[in-house]
Amino acid sequence: MADKPDISEISHFDKNKLKKTETQEKNTLPTKETIEQEKQSV
Repeated sequence: MADKPDISEISHFDKNKLKKTETQEKNTLPTKETIEQEKQSV
């Protein structure tokens, strides 16, 4: 019984109750120029 998860609640889930959220990128990757500047400053 523990091998299979209980998914009976999923059939009763109302996705209209979920709130809409805006996703924002917080940690962007450095540009190639930034990487080169870091290499030169070391």
